[in-house]
Amino acid sequence: MWKKSHLLGIGAEIAAFLLAATCGGCDEPGTLLCPRCTQALRPHPQSGTTPRGMIVRAALPFDGAAAQCIRRLKGEGQTLLARPLGAALATVLAPVVNPTTWIVPVPTTRSAFRRRGYRVPELLIRRARSEPQRLLSLVGRTTDQRGLDVRARETNVRGVMRARRPGAGAEAVLVDDVVTTGATLDEAARALGSAGFRVVAAVALAATPRRDGFG
Repeated sequence: MWKKSHLLGIGAEIAAFLLAATCGGCDEPGTLLCPRCTQALRPHPQSGTTPRGMIVRAALPFDGAAAQCIRRLKGEGQTLLARPLGAALATVLAPVVNPTTWIVPVPTTRSAFRRRGYRVPELLIRRARSEPQRLLSLVGRTTDQRGLDVRARETNVRGVMRARRPGAGAEAVLVDDVVTTGATLDEAARALGSAGFRVVAAVALAATPRRDGFG
C-alpha cells in the first residue's frame, strides 16, 4: 500500500513538472497546452494529391501552433504532445480502416530513431488508438528533403523502401506525420504495391501548403 508521504511526494513532483512546463504551441508557462493552442489542434481536414496522383487526407495545416507542437514532438522529445496530436490524426485515420486493414507508417531513418528514441509516425498512430504495422524498411539513403522541389524530392526517395513481407492483396493505409509534396508517400505506395499490397488510402497528421506541391 502506498504511504501518504509517498503519494504527496509524487504529487509534488507532478506539480513541479507542470510548473516547469511551457505550452507546446506558444510557450505560455505552467501548462503543456494552453486553451488557445488546444483549440488550434482541433482537426481541420484537407485533401491534396501526391506527384503520382494519390489522394492524401491531412488532419491539420502545418502552421501556427500545430506546426510548433509537431516540431517539439519531433525535435525536442516532448512526447506528451503526441496524445492531442494523435487525437487529431484519428479523425482522418479511423474512417479509412477496418479490422483487416494494415496501418503502415512511413519508415523512420536509423539516425532519426537513434536521436529521438522513438518513431514519430508509429507513436502518433498509437495515440490515435490504432496499431501500426512496420511493413516498410529503408534500403537506401536519402538526403534531407528540406529545400528540395517536387522533382528533386521524387528523385531523392526513389527506390529507397522495401516491404518486409508479401501482401497477397491485403489492404493497406499509409500514414505520415507531415506531408509536403507527397513524394515519400508515393515511394511507400510503390514499395507496398510491388509486394502485393493494395494501398487504399494515405493520411497524414499535417500538410504543408506549397504552391508547387501539396495543398
